Amino acid sequence: MQLQVQKNEGHPADRGHLDKRGKRNMEPVTRRSKGRWYILALISLMYLITYLDRVNISTAAPIISKEFGFDKITMGVIFSAFGWAYALFQVPGGWLGDRFGARNVLTVIVTYWSAMTAATAMASGATSFMVLRFLFGMGEAGAFPGATRAMQLWYPPHERGFVQGVTHSASRLGAAIAPPIVVLIMTALDWRSVFYICGAVGILWSVLWYFAYRNLPEEHALVNEAELKYIRGVDEKGNAKLANVAQKPNVPWSTMLKSPNMWAVMLAYFTYVYCLWIFLSWLPSYLVEFRHFTLLKVGFLASLPLVAGVVGDTVGGLTTDWLLAKTGNIKFARRVVAITGMLGCAVFIVPAALTEDAYVAVYCLTASMFFLECTIGPSWAVPMDIGGEVSGTVSGMMNMAGNFGGALSPIVFGVLVQFGSWQAPFIVAASLLVVGAAIWGFWLDPSASVVEKKIA
Repeated sequence: MQLQVQKNEGHPADRGHLDKRGKRNMEPVTRRSKGRWYILALISLMYLITYLDRVNISTAAPIISKEFGFDKITMGVIFSAFGWAYALFQVPGGWLGDRFGARNVLTVIVTYWSAMTAATAMASGATSFMVLRFLFGMGEAGAFPGATRAMQLWYPPHERGFVQGVTHSASRLGAAIAPPIVVLIMTALDWRSVFYICGAVGILWSVLWYFAYRNLPEEHALVNEAELKYIRGVDEKGNAKLANVAQKPNVPWSTMLKSPNMWAVMLAYFTYVYCLWIFLSWLPSYLVEFRHFTLLKVGFLASLPLVAGVVGDTVGGLTTDWLLAKTGNIKFARRVVAITGMLGCAVFIVPAALTEDAYVAVYCLTASMFFLECTIGPSWAVPMDIGGEVSGTVSGMMNMAGNFGGALSPIVFGVLVQFGSWQAPFIVAASLLVVGAAIWGFWLDPSASVVEKKIA
């Protein structure tokens, strides 16, 4: 079902322009406005905040562990409490975005999780840390699926890999700047102040989002007719096509859950997020306790892999879109980037674990994170490619499965370190990445819808 939206006629670019004599020429200006890039900046800022909020506890973990006497397994369970909630509430978060629109949904959930971020400062023991991180994860769960639905409506197909790469670059930038910011705040104030300050930043963003964003470009004053035609495409009469969106889309749960392609997407993303959470949870502790860097050095060194991830996100997004434009083959364009990223990460993460030189380990981890993040552009473009008008729900399904891996990863890491070695978790991650690359190569089909029944 298509929803026809009344175009805002008040944009100056739609009312002609002044000629050399100062008189208004009523012929339409063909130059496109750039409203969609303004929206991309807003969404990217939210992605940055999500990762700043979720990894700040990782940098504070050595201080928190010492103050409360937490062992490795306890700290791993605290890390994973976020992951379980984040995974479980992905699909409800995506459904809410599809049903009620990203404007209202993201305003509410960002305000909520920011409050939970601030409340983390009041934790008094292992149980309260776990509960608060779980409640925080519930809120963040709707962020990426809701934003994916928003981006599907604001960008043409050939820009989807790029915008997903840019937004996820911003999220990794948030993770990258977290260690030095957290160390600075803890040095000047204390670890509790970290959570109060991060919570306040999120609440400010939610206010900005509510007043600055609209669910459809047709409703936004910064989008002129030329840009709208670029986003939607044109019909046989040269008019912008209608937004392909139902007012209250119905999710074809049966078709989606019976789709082998849906399960392929979910399992491939599981392997990616499992590996990602090694960097997001245990990296600072690994550098302090196994590689014997000072906390001050860790504030810098722990950021290097995450900065490389920022670059990888954008490179992967640009590459998959470039390949799509050159070949017109969406299957090839998505697959080749994802497979290269996963195998590249596996190649570098093994020597990172086995080398005796601490700095070589950091450099190898930096390279492995770059390749890992190259998979993000194609991974998040696929739900928009195959999810139709319920792409938010499809991306929620993918991210749910992925973050079950993210919830397991810190626990498995803690157990392997406590009863085995610091090298073992990296070898496990590399093995999973090879499995993920195989799923992309032989099972996952980026061109096959998961919401439409196949006609026999």
